[in-house]
Amino acid sequence: MTSTASLRLAIRSTKNNPNHHLYSNNGTWWCHFTLKSTSGASLRKRISLKTKDLVSARTRRDKILNAVSEASGSIAA
Repeated sequence: MTSTASLRLAIRSTKNNPNHHLYSNNGTWWCHFTLKSTSGASLRKRISLKTKDLVSARTRRDKILNAVSEASGSIAA
């Protein structure tokens, strides 16, 4: 029998930091977040937002985090 753990988005954000989960690597913005499995393991994800524009990066980050949040619990590890 194969068992799969489901993954949940585990993020902390502060309302006074509009750049939470964003970092710039040589001018290109990236989004980073952590997924936690039901077994307690953590999976760190880093996704290039493929933009040098901070406003675009925030929009893309929000779309990614919303999609991951909606799928949370149904993402198989």
